[in-house]
Amino acid sequence: MNDKELMLRAIRLSEESVKSGGGPFGAVIARNGEVVAEASNCVTIDCDPTAHAEVSAIRKAAKAIGSFDLGGCSIYTSCEPCPMCLGAIYWAHLDKIFYANDRKDAAAIGFDDDFIYKELELSPDHRNKPSEIIMQEEAKKAFRMWAEKTDKTEY
Repeated sequence: MNDKELMLRAIRLSEESVKSGGGPFGAVIARNGEVVAEASNCVTIDCDPTAHAEVSAIRKAAKAIGSFDLGGCSIYTSCEPCPMCLGAIYWAHLDKIFYANDRKDAAAIGFDDDFIYKELELSPDHRNKPSEIIMQEEAKKAFRMWAEKTDKTEY
Protein backbone atom coordinates (compact mmCIF):
# COMPACT_ATOMS: atom_id res chain seq x y z
CA MET A 1 0.00 0.00 0.00
CA ASN A 2 1.16 3.55 -0.63
CA ASP A 3 1.09 6.48 1.80
CA LYS A 4 -2.30 7.75 0.66
CA GLU A 5 -3.90 4.30 0.92
CA LEU A 6 -2.50 3.84 4.41
CA MET A 7 -3.74 7.28 5.47
CA LEU A 8 -7.16 6.58 4.00
CA ARG A 9 -7.24 3.44 6.14
CA ALA A 10 -6.46 5.50 9.27
CA ILE A 11 -9.17 8.00 8.33
CA ARG A 12 -11.70 5.19 7.84
CA LEU A 13 -10.77 3.82 11.27
CA SER A 14 -11.49 7.27 12.75
CA GLU A 15 -14.92 7.34 11.13
CA GLU A 16 -15.74 3.79 12.28
CA SER A 17 -14.65 4.77 15.78
CA VAL A 18 -17.16 7.61 15.90
CA LYS A 19 -19.93 5.26 14.73
CA SER A 20 -19.08 2.75 17.49
CA GLY A 21 -18.90 5.30 20.31
CA GLY A 22 -15.18 6.06 20.29
CA GLY A 23 -13.29 9.23 19.57
CA PRO A 24 -12.65 10.44 15.98
CA PHE A 25 -9.11 9.08 15.69
CA GLY A 26 -7.51 6.18 13.83
CA ALA A 27 -3.94 5.00 13.36
CA VAL A 28 -2.12 2.50 11.15
CA ILE A 29 1.46 1.33 11.55
CA ALA A 30 3.10 -0.03 8.42
CA ARG A 31 6.46 -1.35 7.31
CA ASN A 32 7.36 -1.31 3.62
CA GLY A 33 3.73 -0.63 2.69
CA GLU A 34 2.41 -3.59 4.71
CA VAL A 35 0.08 -2.98 7.67
CA VAL A 36 1.64 -4.19 10.92
CA ALA A 37 -1.14 -2.97 13.22
CA GLU A 38 -4.06 -0.58 13.36
CA ALA A 39 -6.35 0.83 16.02
CA SER A 40 -8.91 3.48 16.74
CA ASN A 41 -9.54 5.62 19.79
CA CYS A 42 -11.16 3.61 22.61
CA VAL A 43 -10.87 6.07 25.51
CA THR A 44 -14.59 6.16 26.27
CA ILE A 45 -15.27 2.56 25.22
CA ASP A 46 -12.54 1.08 27.45
CA CYS A 47 -12.65 3.80 30.16
CA ASP A 48 -8.91 4.19 29.55
CA PRO A 49 -7.51 7.70 29.06
CA THR A 50 -4.42 6.21 27.39
CA ALA A 51 -6.37 4.24 24.78
CA HIS A 52 -5.62 6.70 22.00
CA ALA A 53 -5.41 5.26 18.49
CA GLU A 54 -1.65 5.79 18.22
CA VAL A 55 -0.81 4.23 21.60
CA SER A 56 -3.11 1.28 20.93
CA ALA A 57 -1.60 0.74 17.47
CA ILE A 58 1.92 0.90 18.94
CA ARG A 59 1.02 -1.73 21.55
CA LYS A 60 -0.41 -4.03 18.86
CA ALA A 61 2.55 -3.49 16.51
CA ALA A 62 5.13 -4.19 19.22
CA LYS A 63 3.32 -7.41 20.09
CA ALA A 64 3.04 -8.41 16.41
CA ILE A 65 6.72 -7.73 15.73
CA GLY A 66 7.88 -9.07 19.09
CA SER A 67 9.93 -5.99 19.90
CA PHE A 68 9.54 -2.62 21.62
CA ASP A 69 11.63 -1.10 18.81
CA LEU A 70 9.44 -0.29 15.81
CA GLY A 71 12.27 1.14 13.74
CA GLY A 72 11.60 0.62 10.04
CA CYS A 73 7.90 1.37 10.53
CA SER A 74 5.85 4.51 9.93
CA ILE A 75 2.62 5.62 11.56
CA TYR A 76 -0.36 7.05 9.70
CA THR A 77 -2.75 8.83 12.01
CA SER A 78 -5.93 10.70 11.24
CA CYS A 79 -4.84 13.62 13.45
CA GLU A 80 -1.60 15.18 14.64
CA PRO A 81 -0.55 13.14 17.69
CA CYS A 82 -1.19 14.56 21.13
CA PRO A 83 1.84 14.93 23.42
CA MET A 84 1.28 11.48 25.00
CA CYS A 85 1.09 9.79 21.61
CA LEU A 86 4.01 11.77 20.24
CA GLY A 87 6.09 10.61 23.21
CA ALA A 88 5.05 7.01 22.58
CA ILE A 89 5.96 7.35 18.89
CA TYR A 90 9.44 8.54 19.83
CA TRP A 91 9.89 5.80 22.45
CA ALA A 92 8.83 3.20 19.87
CA HIS A 93 11.43 4.57 17.39
CA LEU A 94 8.94 4.84 14.54
CA ASP A 95 10.68 6.30 11.49
CA LYS A 96 8.05 8.76 10.26
CA ILE A 97 4.70 10.28 11.22
CA PHE A 98 2.00 11.01 8.65
CA TYR A 99 -1.10 12.84 9.89
CA ALA A 100 -4.21 14.35 8.30
CA ASN A 101 -5.95 16.76 10.71
CA ASP A 102 -3.77 18.98 12.90
CA ARG A 103 -4.06 20.09 16.53
CA LYS A 104 -6.03 23.20 15.53
CA ASP A 105 -8.61 21.01 13.80
CA ALA A 106 -8.83 18.91 16.99
CA ALA A 107 -9.22 22.01 19.16
CA ALA A 108 -12.08 23.21 16.94
CA ILE A 109 -14.11 20.13 17.96
CA GLY A 110 -13.18 20.21 21.65
CA PHE A 111 -9.87 18.31 21.85
CA ASP A 112 -7.43 20.82 23.29
CA ASP A 113 -4.15 18.96 22.83
CA ASP A 114 -2.47 22.30 22.27
CA PHE A 115 -3.03 23.13 25.95
CA ILE A 116 -0.75 20.22 26.93
CA TYR A 117 1.84 21.19 24.31
CA LYS A 118 1.93 24.66 25.89
CA GLU A 119 2.18 23.21 29.41
CA LEU A 120 5.24 21.18 28.41
CA GLU A 121 7.06 24.39 27.50
CA LEU A 122 6.69 25.65 31.08
CA SER A 123 8.89 24.73 34.03
CA PRO A 124 7.06 22.36 36.42
CA ASP A 125 6.50 25.13 38.97
CA HIS A 126 4.52 27.17 36.40
CA ARG A 127 2.26 24.41 35.05
CA ASN A 128 -1.46 24.13 35.67
CA LYS A 129 -1.00 20.82 37.58
CA PRO A 130 1.07 21.28 40.74
CA SER A 131 4.01 18.92 41.09
CA GLU A 132 6.54 18.41 43.84
CA ILE A 133 9.70 16.33 44.17
CA ILE A 134 9.61 14.09 47.24
CA MET A 135 11.82 11.20 48.43
CA GLN A 136 14.32 11.71 45.61
CA GLU A 137 17.25 10.18 47.50
CA GLU A 138 15.25 7.03 48.31
CA ALA A 139 14.22 6.69 44.68
CA LYS A 140 17.80 6.93 43.42
CA LYS A 141 18.54 3.41 44.67
CA ALA A 142 16.66 1.90 41.70
CA PHE A 143 18.59 4.20 39.34
CA ARG A 144 21.91 3.11 40.86
CA MET A 145 20.84 -0.53 40.54
CA TRP A 146 20.03 0.06 36.85
CA ALA A 147 23.31 1.88 36.22
CA GLU A 148 25.28 -1.00 37.75
CA LYS A 149 23.31 -3.80 36.06
CA THR A 150 25.45 -5.47 33.41
CA ASP A 151 22.79 -7.67 31.79
CA LYS A 152 20.10 -5.04 31.17
CA THR A 153 18.19 -4.57 27.94
CA GLU A 154 18.66 -0.94 26.95
CA TYR A 155 15.77 0.87 25.35
